[in-house]
Amino acid sequence: MAKKTQIEWTQMTWNPVTGCTKVSPGCKHCYAATMAKRLHAMNSPRYANGFRLTLHDDLIDLPRRWKQPRLVFVNSMSDLFHRDVPIEFIRRVFETMRECPQHQFQVLTKRAERLTALCDELDWPDNVWMGVSVENQDYAYRSELLRGVPAKIRFLSVEPMLGPIERLPLDGIHWVIVGGESGPSARRLEPSWVEAVHRQCQAVDIPFFFKQWGGVQKHRTGRELFGRTFDEMPVSGFNSSYRASDQRGASQSIVRQPVLPFPA
Repeated sequence: MAKKTQIEWTQMTWNPVTGCTKVSPGCKHCYAATMAKRLHAMNSPRYANGFRLTLHDDLIDLPRRWKQPRLVFVNSMSDLFHRDVPIEFIRRVFETMRECPQHQFQVLTKRAERLTALCDELDWPDNVWMGVSVENQDYAYRSELLRGVPAKIRFLSVEPMLGPIERLPLDGIHWVIVGGESGPSARRLEPSWVEAVHRQCQAVDIPFFFKQWGGVQKHRTGRELFGRTFDEMPVSGFNSSYRASDQRGASQSIVRQPVLPFPA
């Protein structure tokens, strides 16, 4: 339940929780639900429950075994702040992250309301990045809720981007990821939507990461914006642009001067 990943803005995934329920339009074509269905059909023991929310107590300590620094996406197959994940379990996940300072952990949720309700009950180490998903203007309020969370790095995942966001609250935000939906039923991403978010990030000097245009065949649409890739990160010592160049041929990348050091 931990593995290297093709997700461009991270290195590893760690899934002490699997399964979820849909809460907003970005969930409609959930890649994790599709993958869980496939793994269940393959009799994977971790997905015996399919995509029903499942806690994996035996995986909480897994990052302690990793000695080399890693950038870790927490719960790529779930949402740590789902209403059915007990606060005691969340605290144990945070304890592991705090006791593994060699790693940087990226936690992403669509449940900004529960995040803010619980944030004062959690110990926030400096190596935990906290993000919320913002798929269109209707969900931009999640960014405002995130502002009150005492994480060292707060980020937005504007993916899948489903509509224009002309007013993206960026006060107190340290990083923005944008990407289009991919897969057989992918909804279209308009270039003007991406360009508008990029302009807003530029105006306040926030690192901007463009993940993909998406579509039915995302390898054909690529991930270039304005003729180049944008792989900006909020920390130094980590540049994910090697994924773009290694997998898709040489392409120009911009990596903004980061704001925080990545531990050696």
